[in-house]
Amino acid sequence: MERSKNILIVAGEASGDLHAANLAKALKEINPNLRFFGIGGASMRNTDVEIYRDIKDFAVLGIFDVLKKLPRFIALKNLILQKISEKRIDALVLVDFSGFNLRLAKKINKKIPTIYYISPQVWASRPGRIKTIKRYISKMIVILKFEEEFYKRYGINVDFVGHPLLDIVQPTMEKKEFLDKFKLSESKITIALLPGSRRQEIENILPIMLKASLLLQNKIKNIQFIVAKSPSVDYDVYNCKTSGFKIDLRIIEGKTYDCLAAADFCFVASGTATLETAIMQKPFVIIYKMGLFNYLFYRPQVKVHYIGMVNILAGRKIVAEFIQFKADPKAISVQVLKILENPQEMERIKEDLAQIKSLLGEKGASLKAARIIADFLNNDLTH
Repeated sequence: MERSKNILIVAGEASGDLHAANLAKALKEINPNLRFFGIGGASMRNTDVEIYRDIKDFAVLGIFDVLKKLPRFIALKNLILQKISEKRIDALVLVDFSGFNLRLAKKINKKIPTIYYISPQVWASRPGRIKTIKRYISKMIVILKFEEEFYKRYGINVDFVGHPLLDIVQPTMEKKEFLDKFKLSESKITIALLPGSRRQEIENILPIMLKASLLLQNKIKNIQFIVAKSPSVDYDVYNCKTSGFKIDLRIIEGKTYDCLAAADFCFVASGTATLETAIMQKPFVIIYKMGLFNYLFYRPQVKVHYIGMVNILAGRKIVAEFIQFKADPKAISVQVLKILENPQEMERIKEDLAQIKSLLGEKGASLKAARIIADFLNNDLTH
């Protein structure tokens, strides 16, 4: 009797954990005999993936945070190599988390099939990594159409499956139910603040958003604010940053899509949340600020004109970006006030965001990726 195949999945952040879990679930539907092991979090654990190490201690922001946690990453890499040997792992699936995963792929050196799901953004920064991908990745599965064309130019085995967020981004309750539950007014303009999912991001970005909110509240009396709280960051961080601000504000945990659904406008930190907001077709501005030394280190490596994925996909600025030194609360409030007072501009942004949503492909990315992986492994493991 043929033994069951063992798949090791490595994800490093909350979003990667969720996408990896959905991928494992889809693979299990295709082939119930597959066994999954991994580096991940609660989402993967809830999908019957045997977790070797939880990702909560591996979230980093900036080069100095990476250096500080370097011994942990070295230990994690050694653990994975040990488990690959002990468990007779048949294939490795890497999900996002490029700083670690590409180094791991290099160490594996294709001794087992190595599949990458959710590509490193080599088109945006550090293009030299394309050589590493070509040499050490057996199969690349991408979630943005232009990435497929990009990799094909370099002769890399690649498939486009669409964006998994299309299946995930949906509110859990009606707008009126949400507003009633959190004692928010239906008659007020609602602004949602999405300051990121990491503690450092929130500490850097939330104060800017709050100052801009206060300036807006001074101009518009009929306005209220909601902060979409990340479950992975303590309430203390939010309470500390919001105390002293006399703003009509609620902090709401774990209901980002309901916050977006209820909002008329949003302040969004750069990252996954910009696409989530675009899928919900909510007008927004991008606000981002990191530590000065990290900014000075990373900025020269960035080769694209914009930081927001919606603007990158559009090839033009469809939402305003307030980045680093330009992340000024007064400038933000002036720009947002202009948009809020101009219904035509609000509609223009919504129409542009609808176009961006259409560029993300069709629903069912996890299942498409699972089928590609299953076919690839069947072909690869039988040769």
